[in-house]
Amino acid sequence: MTTKLTLTVEKTVIEKAKSYAKETGRSLSELIESYLESITKENRDGKKMSAGLRKIVGAVKLPKNFDEKKELRAYLEKKHL
Repeated sequence: MTTKLTLTVEKTVIEKAKSYAKETGRSLSELIESYLESITKENRDGKKMSAGLRKIVGAVKLPKNFDEKKELRAYLEKKHL
């Protein structure tokens, strides 16, 4: 069930966010919902996301079983070996 939410945000921030949403093919509501879900999930799971992963939250849909450490290790091994 969806519910309306009224927010007060600086106009320039809204304009940038709308532009970003359009560039990524998503709605502003979807971006905000995804962000809110990610920060509340982080606290529920007791896990902290890395700063790099936190930057892309909402822009990329990761599978529920995504293992950030495993993927980073595989990337670094491939890069340096």
